[in-house]
Amino acid sequence: MIEIEIPGTGALTIEHVLCDYNGTLAVNGDLIEDIALRLQTLAAQVAVHVVTADTYGSVERALAGLPVQVHVLPSDHPQDRGKLDLLHELNPLHTAALGNGRNDRLMLRAAVLGIGVIDAEGACFETLEAADMVVRSASEALDLLIHPKRLVAGLRI
Repeated sequence: MIEIEIPGTGALTIEHVLCDYNGTLAVNGDLIEDIALRLQTLAAQVAVHVVTADTYGSVERALAGLPVQVHVLPSDHPQDRGKLDLLHELNPLHTAALGNGRNDRLMLRAAVLGIGVIDAEGACFETLEAADMVVRSASEALDLLIHPKRLVAGLRI
């Protein structure tokens, strides 16, 4: 569990981290090089979930052996609703969410902490507006959670 006091806002207690895969943790379906180690480190503190439509059919292979739960959404279900439904199953009051795509905006808005990620595949402006914080890479997003005092500067009032 991650617990951090944000001045002017209150305490955050995070038990789950819900991450989009393609465009956030991966580019062209391939896990970004330094992400695996960060996922392992983070999983020692919280339950890590990766949610995806698996556009490239690569998520199971890419995350094999890592301490994460993979959720592949059915292609016949709206992706934004599927991600939001999963967030509600986990409890949005104790879940941080990471994403970059338009289909991530609802989960970022509803999560106790939404982090928008701008990386090689870009990011949807609506999603960035829905986020509490925006970072330049998935590595930076995961590092905020691994070192939660970094959140204070961006979230304090």
